[in-house]
Amino acid sequence: MRNYKTQMEAAKKGIITPEMKTVAGKERMDEHKLMELVASGQVAIPANVRHTSLSPEGIGTGMKTKINVNLGISGDCKDYDMELSKVKMAIDFGCEAIMDLSNYGKTNTFRTKLVEMSPAMIGTVPMYDAIGYLEKDLLEITAKDFLRVVEAHAKEGVDFMTIHAGINRRAVEAFMREGRKMNIVSRGGSLLFAWMQMTGNENPFFEYYDEVLEILREYDVTISLGDALRPGCLADSTDAGQISELIELGNLTKRAWEKDVQVMVEGPGHMAMNEIEANMKLQKRICHNAPFYVLGPLVTDIAPGYDHITSAIGGAIAAASGADFLCYVTPAEHLRLPDVNDVKEGIMASKIAAHAADIAKGLPGAREQDDKMAEARHKVEWEEMFKYAIDPDKARTYFESVPPEDRHTCSMCGKMCAVRTTNKILAGEKVEFCTEL
Repeated sequence: MRNYKTQMEAAKKGIITPEMKTVAGKERMDEHKLMELVASGQVAIPANVRHTSLSPEGIGTGMKTKINVNLGISGDCKDYDMELSKVKMAIDFGCEAIMDLSNYGKTNTFRTKLVEMSPAMIGTVPMYDAIGYLEKDLLEITAKDFLRVVEAHAKEGVDFMTIHAGINRRAVEAFMREGRKMNIVSRGGSLLFAWMQMTGNENPFFEYYDEVLEILREYDVTISLGDALRPGCLADSTDAGQISELIELGNLTKRAWEKDVQVMVEGPGHMAMNEIEANMKLQKRICHNAPFYVLGPLVTDIAPGYDHITSAIGGAIAAASGADFLCYVTPAEHLRLPDVNDVKEGIMASKIAAHAADIAKGLPGAREQDDKMAEARHKVEWEEMFKYAIDPDKARTYFESVPPEDRHTCSMCGKMCAVRTTNKILAGEKVEFCTEL
C-alpha cells in the first residue's frame, strides 16, 4: 500500500518510488538525484495510479527530450481503426507520450483503450471533451461541470492533462488591450475565452484551481498548464498576452507544487528563430524551472504541407535552449486531420529534433548511436548502418531502390566514393578508376 499520493509527495518524503527507479535507469541518473529533482518540481514523472500498462518517463532537468504524438477522433473523421493504427505506430517508434485530442461524441471508449494498451503516457485536454461528455452547449456548461470532466479523465487513467488555467481576466485584459493578427489559436483557450465572455464569469479552472488540484492529486495526474494565448503567427510572438499568461502560469505552478501535484508548463507556438532561446530562458525563470512542453515552435508561417520541418527546426533550438518536451507537428498541420503517413513524418521530424538537442546538451549516451553509425559508415557496412538508422526501413528502401554494382559504395558516388577511396589509400592499395570502370 502506497503511503503517498503522488510522485512529488513521495520524493519530498525521501521515498524512491518504483517509477523513479525505472526512470533513473533509463536516464543513467542516480536515483537519489532524480528524487531530489522530482521533489523540487524540476522533473515530472506523469504516472496515473490507474495506468497499469505505463512504462514511466521523466520530463525535465537532466532528462532526455521527450516527444508527444497528438491524435484522436474528430467530427469530420470518425475512423477509430485509423486512430488506433496511429497509436501502434507511435508506440513502435518509441514515442514517450500520446495525447488524445478527441472532440467528437463519447470519447471515453477510445481513451480507455488507449490507457489499456499504451506503455506511453497518455494526455488529454478535458476542455475539448466537455461538450460531448456533458451533452450541453457551451453556454449551458457550469463551472462545476468542467470539473466533472477533469475527474472523469483522471478516473480513466490519464497521466497528464492540459488545463488552461492561466487565461484569467487579467491575461484576457492584456490580450484585448494589445490586439493580435491571429487572436487566440488554442482550441481549448478559445472555448474558455468564449465561455468567459458570454457568461461574464472568471475562468473556472482558475477560480476553482484548488479543487482541480485535489482531483489531480487523488490519481497522481500531472497538470500541464496550457498556453491559451500562445502565438499563432510570428507577428504575435512574445507579446503582452503571451507574457501576461506566462506570469499567471508561474504562480499556478507554485500553487500546484504546494499540493504535491506535478507540473509541466506549455509554450509557443509560432516564433522566429531569434526569439526562441530567450523565450525558453524566460519560461524557466518565471515558472521556477518547471518542465517546459512546446508545440514547435514553428519558425515560419508560409510552409503548410511542410510544417513538420518548420517545427523540427524550432523544436531543436528550443530543446537545446532548455525545453524538455516536444509536441510533434505533422505535414497536415493547418490543413486537415493527419493520416498515418503524416503521423510518421511528424514523429520522425520530432525525434530528430529531440535527439539533436540531447547531443547539444551533452546528455549521457546521447551521441552513442551516432558514433556507431560513423563507425559503420567508415567500414561501409550497410547492414550496420541500417541497424543504427533512426528509421531502418526507410534507409534500406532508399539504398536498394537504385542498387550499386559494388556493395562497398552507393549509387550516388559509385566507385568514386570518398570513404572507399580513402580506405584504399590508407590500406596501401591503388585507386585506378579507368581499369575499374
